[in-house]
Amino acid sequence: MAAERKLLDAEAAGAGGEEDEGQSLWSSILSDVSTSSRSKLPSGKNILVFGEDGSGKTTLMAKLQGADHNKKGRGLEYLYLSIHDEDRDDNTRCNVWILDGDLYHKGLLKFAVLRDTIRDTLVVFVADMSRPWTIMESLLKWASVLREHIDKLKIPPEELRDLEQKIVKDFQEYLEPEDSSGSPQRRVPTTSGLEDENFILPLGDNVLTHNLGIPVLVVCTKCDAVSVLEKEHDYRDEHFDFIQSYIRRFCLQYGSALIYTSVKEEKNLDLLYKYIVHKLYGFHFNNPALVVEKDAVFIPAGWDNEKKIGILHENFASIKPEDAFEDFIVKPPVRKLVHDKEVAAEDEQVFLMKQQSYLAKQPATPTRASESPARAPTGSPRTPGRTGSTTVPSSSPMAAVKKPDPNSKNAAASEGVLASFFNSLLSKKTGSPGGSPGGPSPAQNATKKPGQKPVLTNVQEELDRMTRQPDTVLPNSAPTENEA
Repeated sequence: MAAERKLLDAEAAGAGGEEDEGQSLWSSILSDVSTSSRSKLPSGKNILVFGEDGSGKTTLMAKLQGADHNKKGRGLEYLYLSIHDEDRDDNTRCNVWILDGDLYHKGLLKFAVLRDTIRDTLVVFVADMSRPWTIMESLLKWASVLREHIDKLKIPPEELRDLEQKIVKDFQEYLEPEDSSGSPQRRVPTTSGLEDENFILPLGDNVLTHNLGIPVLVVCTKCDAVSVLEKEHDYRDEHFDFIQSYIRRFCLQYGSALIYTSVKEEKNLDLLYKYIVHKLYGFHFNNPALVVEKDAVFIPAGWDNEKKIGILHENFASIKPEDAFEDFIVKPPVRKLVHDKEVAAEDEQVFLMKQQSYLAKQPATPTRASESPARAPTGSPRTPGRTGSTTVPSSSPMAAVKKPDPNSKNAAASEGVLASFFNSLLSKKTGSPGGSPGGPSPAQNATKKPGQKPVLTNVQEELDRMTRQPDTVLPNSAPTENEA
């Protein structure tokens, strides 16, 4: 009996051992599955983008997505980023929500950020560097909109405090990269030792004074416009340092990172993508801060402080660090094009009728051909002794000279004056009044020359003969308008 009992006990022990081995096998399988599931890329991560209309926020996120399109939506746009882990050959999608620049659509945030998804959300504030005078106003406005939405979520105080503490811890635990080697996709192992807590530095003044409980990233787009601002608006290094100092102080208050980008020149786009996946998925990030180039600045969260910002203040010459942003970065005046008053062209016939009436009111210009025939001649009349013809150019419009009309009263009066004049010359004798006292008159000398016919003796007869002849026209002359 004792032997049989021992045998049964041994068989029972063997069966129990087999059951223990089976349970340990299933436990190891479940452990491996759980470990592999934790190692996979998490899904459901979100990027919430704020910015003014025309700031380039949609173009920027589409570029990170790998799509080149200029489609712009309204309200709340949706994109996604494809995230790939090279070490584990795993892929996932990151949701991108882009809010319209009009505050009218801020109510749509309830579809993008929920109380359950706020832990997996990264906020991006987009500022337009081509319009630097709008940067600070835009950042403060969208930060206020986000704070208002978070308050509406009614997150329990304990949970909200945990979110804020996580932001503070990430800010304090930032370490500058020492070695840039290694895979950029490799994730940083989580460490929770007491040794690390001993080296955490306290927060400085004006640091995380507006903790939202959400990681924040400020992206300045269109940084290629820096050269345009220098040429057209006379911006100097002092202006850009002043703008950067204000943005960096804003980032300190919200625990935000800062990066300058340019889609046109493809500047810092890869850096932006790496930093996003680092903040959301914990990938290893080894890029140091960049503060040398004024159009390619990069400042990770936790690197900056008031002393480092004070280096920019050393270059200020005509401004103080505490001066108001809008007093120094002023919006340039709008150059209004001066447009002349539009004049409608009138009808062609109306225009011609006006010109005709205008010309009709103008006084007529007198011409020699239309002059009155009563005009007194200024030279002596032609005599029979002068047979040469007067040379008149044929091109002259007044080449035709018309003799006085004998029927005109003015012409008769003029001939009477001429007759009286020549008669007075003929009536002068030697020793007569008006003559030369010492000798004969010129008329007498002219009549005493031998071999020549008297010229002035028959003046009255010559005048009578001229008046009886019909009007003649000088040769080689064209008729005037009146004669034609």
